[in-house]
Amino acid sequence: MENTHDTKVSINKKRHSLPNISLKTMFAITFGFCGVNMAFSLQTSQMSRIFQTLGADPNKLGFFFIFPPLIGMIIQPLLGKFSDGFWSPRFGRRMPLLMFSAPMAAIIMVLLPNAGSFGFGYASMGALVFGSIAIILMDLSNNACMQPFRMIIGDMVNENQKDKAWSWQQSFSNLGGVLANICPFVLTWIGVANVDKKGVVPLSVRLSFYIAAVILLLISAYTILSVKEYDPKTYAQYHNFDYKEKKEKKSYWTLIKEAPKTFWEVAFIQFFAYFGIQYLWTYTTGAIAQNVWHTANSSSGGFQAAGNWYGILTFVQSVVGILYGFLVLSRTSQFKRKFWYRIGLFCGGLGMIWVSLTHNQYALILAFVLIGVCFLTMHTEPFAIFTTATDGQNDGAYIGLFNVFICLPQIIASVSSFVIFPLVGNSMAAMVMIGGISWLIGAALMSVIKTDSHVKSETIN
Repeated sequence: MENTHDTKVSINKKRHSLPNISLKTMFAITFGFCGVNMAFSLQTSQMSRIFQTLGADPNKLGFFFIFPPLIGMIIQPLLGKFSDGFWSPRFGRRMPLLMFSAPMAAIIMVLLPNAGSFGFGYASMGALVFGSIAIILMDLSNNACMQPFRMIIGDMVNENQKDKAWSWQQSFSNLGGVLANICPFVLTWIGVANVDKKGVVPLSVRLSFYIAAVILLLISAYTILSVKEYDPKTYAQYHNFDYKEKKEKKSYWTLIKEAPKTFWEVAFIQFFAYFGIQYLWTYTTGAIAQNVWHTANSSSGGFQAAGNWYGILTFVQSVVGILYGFLVLSRTSQFKRKFWYRIGLFCGGLGMIWVSLTHNQYALILAFVLIGVCFLTMHTEPFAIFTTATDGQNDGAYIGLFNVFICLPQIIASVSSFVIFPLVGNSMAAMVMIGGISWLIGAALMSVIKTDSHVKSETIN
């Protein structure tokens, strides 16, 4: 196993700080997100296509997209608080979660795209209920997989390396998106069927989920075997609190009341960021089908071609994110995080509005270049900004609670869609434009975040 104790702790000193970790260790604690995001990417890029193929009413698509953020809002704070107080001498604090969640996620990824293959019938209640349950379980397991990777950066990475760690993690996440989202297109290109009988998800999509499940398991196993976490005593020394002092068990309400100001400032901007992204995930396939292929028939070859092209566009988005993360955000100063967050949301807003207006298949590529910059940024800078203000004792719980303010705007966006969608003439392109406007509002309001960095105290009380 890789030893992450790159600098020996001196227990005789009163002042301690997290040491720099080696690039090998940095890779070990960030690469695992590649496998996790393969699952998330297929879920977000293909879920609308799957449910419309099953016969879901486009007017009610927002209902199905409520489940994932609702599950994340519930499960992540629970997992964060639990793992803060957990320690396994053999496997550590965060990795045991991954040991159980990764196999569960893989099983659900095999079941979800087969919702239309069990004889329920097109637009039947059985198929839609089965798909809904599978989505709930898939998001439950995906969130359980994702949480350890986020928490371990707060556990082991110091301020000098935090920008690099978050950007590496999200860049590897985008790599997972590349592998996942290009699968349906490539499989179709080599001859795998991209159209099936009415109500059945095409084989190209089903095989993509199977491949992603295998890769998720393999990469998760690599991470579990490669990462050695700090033991509780060493962790306390590096995070500057007294290991011998009995830790007070705080309720979620107490943690929320004691949350640093930066937590709330970033959460406010996150509302606009994730309100917008929910409409990107929900309506882009339909908007492209209507604008470019001029069809709203989910059983048509044109609609399925639009679904494949959206996979290619998310591939472009992911590649741009990889390059932007490694070449730009990983090299930025911790004092410029707010600036880069604003740039990201501004680019994304322009990109989504472009998607809603263009009727040219290839013009969409440039729009998703801009969305790729935004997507990488909004999954990197907010965490880098607010985790500098946490105390080390409840980092897992705070990262879980922060996820509530990622999931809540997605739920509000989905519920609001029941009113907004009819008001805009049932136009999916108009819904995408509204998402873009939300991102631009977030960029305009960035000044509410007053602090880019708050260095934790290094003195043990």
